[in-house]
Amino acid sequence: MKKYAFIALFALLTLFSTNDIQAQRIAKDKNNYVVLTKKMPQLQPIILTAEALKLEEGANFGDFQVIICGKEIVDITDTEKIGDFITKAERAGVQLIACGFSLDKFKVDKTKVPKEIEVVENGILYNFQLQKKGYKSISL
Repeated sequence: MKKYAFIALFALLTLFSTNDIQAQRIAKDKNNYVVLTKKMPQLQPIILTAEALKLEEGANFGDFQVIICGKEIVDITDTEKIGDFITKAERAGVQLIACGFSLDKFKVDKTKVPKEIEVVENGILYNFQLQKKGYKSISL
């Protein structure tokens, strides 16, 4: 199942990277990506996709951010569940973002969020703001 999720995510991101759309022209010479996810296990194929795009695009690869939201956000304070993803994300140049609304809704203590994970007030709004800056976006 994970293999199919990775293949589907890779295919979608590759498809978006080949379209010459207005938003891409705004981003100039770099391809920037944002993925909004509600499932912690999806971080693995997302990070693998970022690594593949980085190799494929070379100097044209820009920023890659992952916004985590939804009920599984409680897992970001569990070192056993998030620790390996943080390490892999850092190596791949992927920035992990936590949705503040989700943290509040599911009563996650923000002081226990790992320092490597940035917290934004509203993950959905943040996603739209990045899209306006030319980021290619997908939600899983």
